[in-house]
Formats: sequence, C-alpha cells, structure tokens
Amino acid sequence: MKLFLCEKPSQGRDIGRVLGTTQKEEGCMIGKEVAVTWGFGHLLEMVAPEYYDKKYKKWALADLPIIPAQWQMAVKPEARKQFGIIRKLLKKTSAVVIATDADREGEMIAREILEACRYAGPVSRLWLSALDDCSIHKALASISAGESTESLYQAGLGRARADWMVGMNLTRLYTLKGRKPGEKGLYSVGRVQTPTLRLIVDRDRDIANFIPRDFWTLHVPLTGNNTPFLAQWQAPETLCDDEGRCVSEAALRRAADNIQSAGQAIVIRAETKRVKESPPLPFDLGTLQQHCSKKWGMGAQQVLDIAQRLYETHKATTYPRTDCGYLPQSMLADVPAVFRAIVETIPAFAPLLAACQPQQQSRAWDDGKITAHHGIIPTMKAADTHAMSDDERRVYSLICRHYIAQFLPFWQADKTQILLRSGMHQLAASGNVVVDRGWKVAFGDNAPADETLQSLPVLAEGAICQVRGTDIRAQKTRPPEHYTEGTLIGAMKNAARFVTDARLKQRLKESAGLGTEATRAGIIETLLRRDYIRKEKRYLVATDNAWALMAMLPDIVKDPGMTALWEQALDDIAAGRLSLAVFLQKQSIWISAMVSQATR
Repeated sequence: MKLFLCEKPSQGRDIGRVLGTTQKEEGCMIGKEVAVTWGFGHLLEMVAPEYYDKKYKKWALADLPIIPAQWQMAVKPEARKQFGIIRKLLKKTSAVVIATDADREGEMIAREILEACRYAGPVSRLWLSALDDCSIHKALASISAGESTESLYQAGLGRARADWMVGMNLTRLYTLKGRKPGEKGLYSVGRVQTPTLRLIVDRDRDIANFIPRDFWTLHVPLTGNNTPFLAQWQAPETLCDDEGRCVSEAALRRAADNIQSAGQAIVIRAETKRVKESPPLPFDLGTLQQHCSKKWGMGAQQVLDIAQRLYETHKATTYPRTDCGYLPQSMLADVPAVFRAIVETIPAFAPLLAACQPQQQSRAWDDGKITAHHGIIPTMKAADTHAMSDDERRVYSLICRHYIAQFLPFWQADKTQILLRSGMHQLAASGNVVVDRGWKVAFGDNAPADETLQSLPVLAEGAICQVRGTDIRAQKTRPPEHYTEGTLIGAMKNAARFVTDARLKQRLKESAGLGTEATRAGIIETLLRRDYIRKEKRYLVATDNAWALMAMLPDIVKDPGMTALWEQALDDIAAGRLSLAVFLQKQSIWISAMVSQATR
C-alpha cells in the first residue's frame, strides 16, 4: 500500500478524491492499494528545556546557555490520537508520498512524523501548486524522488532549532537581567520578532525626534501656444537642502518678483518621449499583503487567511505562501482554461478578457526567476463567489486583475519635459498624454500608477510663453509615518536597506529579508499578543515594554541584518550549499558569546 501524507484534513480529502479513496476511516481515507492521511499542521513540537534536565525548570543565569546535545521532539497532547493512526498506517505501507504544503515547513511537518515513527521505507514527493482536480492530476503525473526535497527538511530543522536557542536562552537571559526584584514580567526575545520590533521602535523614535523644517515652492502659471500650463521654479543648489527643497524664502520671493516683472519665459528645451510601462507581476504573498493593507486596511494575517481559504476551500487560486511573482512558461498552455474559470466565476470580466491576447508573454513568464513556487494566480477551476465572503471576493478579484493584466498591451504615454528661462531664472514643466491605457484598464479607476500629469502644449525651442502670475507655497517637512502592517511587511522583505555595517551589508543579498512569506504575518501577531506593539487605527506603535527591551539589548541581537543573514543561511541549507550541522554550530557559538558578554 502507498500512503499519501498530507498537511491537513481538507488537503487529504482533495487528494483522496482524485486518487479514488472511497473508504473513509478515522483520520484517513482508504482506496485500492492506496491510503491518504494527514496532520493538523505540526503534530510534534520541540520540547522545553526542563525535558532535557529538571534543573532548567527554574530560571538561572548560571545554567545558560542551554544547547541540547541531542535534540528531542514530542507529540503534541492534542495530536496523539492522529499520530497513533499515522504510525499504524506506516507499519502497513510499502511507500510514502509526502503531500504536505510545498515549502520548508510542509516538508518538516511530514518528515518529523516519519522520523518519529522510525519509518525507513521509500519516500517520494508530490509538489502541489493548486488544489483543483486538474492541478492535482498534473502533480500526480510528475511525483519526484524524496531526495529532491530532503534538504528543505534540514532547513526547517535549522529554523526551528535556531529559533529555540535564541528564544529559550535570550528570553531567560534578558528577563533575569531586566526584571526588577519582585517583578514577574517576561522579556521575550526572538530570532525574527526582535529585529522586527526594532524597526517599529526606530520608526517611532524618528517620529518623536522629528523637527519640522520650513521650505518653499514657487509655481508659475504660463501660457504657450494659447494653452495654459504650470511650471515650477528650479531653485539653485545653494538655496536647497539635501533633498532639493528651497529653504530661503527671501531668495524665492525675489525670484517670484523677477519672473513677474519679466512677464515671459523662453523655451530653452522641449523634449517628448514615448514611454511604455509593463504590467505589475502577479502577486507574491508579501506584495498581496501590502496591496490589501493599503487598499482596504487589512491585516497581514487576515490577508494570509483569506489567500489560504481561496487556495484550500474554494480551489480558486494557487498556493499562497510564495515569495515569487513570476510564472513558468509551461503554464502558458493553461491560459485559455484559466480565462474560462475567471469568466465563469466573475462574468463581469468577460469584456476585459475579450481584449486580451492569450499568447502574449509578459515579463512575468520567466523560468529563470522561479523559486520553489510561482506567483499567486487564478486556477483552472471556476469558483462560487456566493460561497465567498466579501473580503474573499475582493482579494480573488484583485488576483485575477493582476493575472489578466499580463495579456493586455503596454501602458503608453508621451511624456514631455520643458525647460524655460525667465530672466536669470530657470523653470521646468512636466506633463504627459496617455496614448494607450493598455493593461491599466484591468484596474479601472484604481490603476497603480499616476496618469494625472498635466497635458503640455507643443512648443519649439525659442518659443515665448507669457507669465500669468506666481504662486508661492509655504510648506513644512513631514515626519515619516508609523508602520502599517502592509508597510512593515515591505520593510521585513527588504531588511538589507536598514543595515549600516559595511561588512554585513556586503554579505547580504539586496532582497535579504526578515522571516519568510509564510511567517511574517505570524511575527506581527506575536508582537501584538506579547504587548510589544499596539494598533492605533491602521498604524502599529511600540509600547513601553518594547522601548524597555530595545534599551536593554545589544545591537547585534536586534540587528535586522544579522537575522536576514541567518535567513540566507537557511536558504543555503535548502539549496544544499550548507550543512545543518555547520549552521547549528555557528548558532551555538553565537548564543554562547551573547550569554558570556551579558553575564560578565
């Protein structure tokens, strides 16, 4: 008998239906020479320090660091029954097909069960990107050898063990050091949560310390070729701050008087270029979370939950926990079927789909940029929108629009730049004329780029324009905004830009991030739950607990770059470029050094 090991019951039912497992039993489904069973996510968990030695039940600086020589896992109390069912099935099976989610955690969920049950038979891997019947059939036809994904398990173990060492040791260390006599508070420290918290605290500090500065702009209404338009005075660099803003009101007012007195401006250069803009890529999870946060104020976990339901429950979209927005060229053959599913699900998309070119290949179709997963797109299965919540319909429609945009023309505009001189002063005007809205029609009035620039007249070099007045605007610099969940996800995705250490920056990839697409929402929820941050409307604000923790910790513990570097190392383990043993050895040395420095 061949056993398919899934991540959760709904996934097991979908695969079992396609395999023809008609006999339903407790915790599994049985068919002819095949069975399907499942976990409920992780059935096992890493044991607490006191499992290794009872003395660790009492927290003491002298006992740190705690680094297990032999790592132990235990079945979760609520999972014992299902674990027992799987263990019995494994004793009767001739081969196992891992059919959990196609990622690092999914691999770990399956293989930690196999290891705990001491299963030693053959293992293969079913790699699913969608749970509709057609996608399951395609995946079943291309099951791969288990060895091809075993390194993902090693990376999962590395993540879990590194998180355990940081959490158990540094939480105890800084709680014992930071807690006042008689207090019972806890200073939770995490490998990813703490550097993420630092981003929020640093932003709050920047806002609190912000000193607004005055600056001025000078707008000049002109008429050229009988057409009114607006130009702006170009202040000399000597009058500007580092960001090009004029900080001398007196000089600007003198310029306004001079321009008004001159009464005209001469065109010294006029240039028009036809520009083309390609559509945005299909969504990765982080980008979807950012869009939904900005558009509807949705939380990161809320968006992940919606995307998961669209994938699992409705079979309407592909695997959501992806860090890639590109699509494999092999999926071009599925375009007509996806179009049919979209229009059956949302008939209002029919006119938009009629304008598409199904054979068109946008920049999204790039095999060389595919990671473990492709972008989130609609499946080939029509869904029932009446069974969806309002939020699910919104997110599904947004995913569809980003897919449809790949088959529409480029957005095109004629962009014009005009430089003028009025006396000794230089003016500039920018404008554009949209030639073809192209893919932006897929987004209606909510197109994700600016189309509001003024339309400029056709002017030749030497043409004279009449000055119709001047408009002086006094302004103040503004502080940065507090993070929303969406903007924080964006910051976590690109932690490298927060790194100032030159050596560390050199070792980091430009895309180095905090956490993964699958874990970032959970990190934010953890910070909220542990009272390190609170929500004020749509914004995330650090609490007093967060400020106290950040003041106590050394920079290296809360450095986003260091954690991003660890995440790169986990990617290297998954790719087979680094061994788990070497990674954990380095983690152990680092933890020991942190404890030693803090307890001297």
